[in-house]
Amino acid sequence: MDGIYQHFRKDEAPLIDELQSQISTAATEYRPVLTDFLDPRQIHIARTLTGTNGTVKCHVFGGYIGAERARVIFVPDYFAPDLIDFEVAPLEINYPEKFAELHHSQVLGTVANAGIRMTAFGDIITDGSRWQLFTTKTMSDWVQENITKLGRISVRFEAIGLDQVVTPQNDWQPAQLSMSSLRLDSLVGHAFAISRARAKALIESAKVRLNFELIDRPDAAVGDADIVSVRGFGRIRVNSVLGVSKKGKERVAVDIIKK
Repeated sequence: MDGIYQHFRKDEAPLIDELQSQISTAATEYRPVLTDFLDPRQIHIARTLTGTNGTVKCHVFGGYIGAERARVIFVPDYFAPDLIDFEVAPLEINYPEKFAELHHSQVLGTVANAGIRMTAFGDIITDGSRWQLFTTKTMSDWVQENITKLGRISVRFEAIGLDQVVTPQNDWQPAQLSMSSLRLDSLVGHAFAISRARAKALIESAKVRLNFELIDRPDAAVGDADIVSVRGFGRIRVNSVLGVSKKGKERVAVDIIKK
């Protein structure tokens, strides 16, 4: 196990321990083990860990193909899970469309301030008119009964089937960045064509989230499968770190949504 930690960040050690324990349970008890919703970086770690275990596989599903946040099932290699095994519950957000306009930040902010662990929630998606939220099967009833407003907008959450999930808008644009280092402020600066000093100020003023968590460290490391959100600018998805160029720059393949 000691050799595994060196491939990840120091602050990811508790997550590695938790995932490794779940993998061990699946292997020794010969049964599926289901995680909460994980972000893309955490899913990347889960896949890496199962790659070192020949008897356990991981399967990923977040309610639709291409979901960012998803649940993982660790299973013995002979077990093939069904979608129902992931216990993902999609909810339709009903609201007065003629008189109000929803935004991703409204939904996320309400959920984040509801006092519930964010690991119980998956993606928030829209096709341009309909809005949907994914949660765990056990949390679905609570959301329907207790969340009745998004900001000032009255809403009603309704359980739907997976066959009613919309195809979400895809505003991601691919890009390749050439960065001096794999630091958060460098990534933000290059992605949105702003100075590193401005990127640093945005991070230190609590306007940047790394994997959905507020972060105030400009020197935080970034890597494969990280998601970065910058208030007022957009989002960055790190697809892969491609290596160092002949000029000594870090080449990084990303997708970007600009506001």
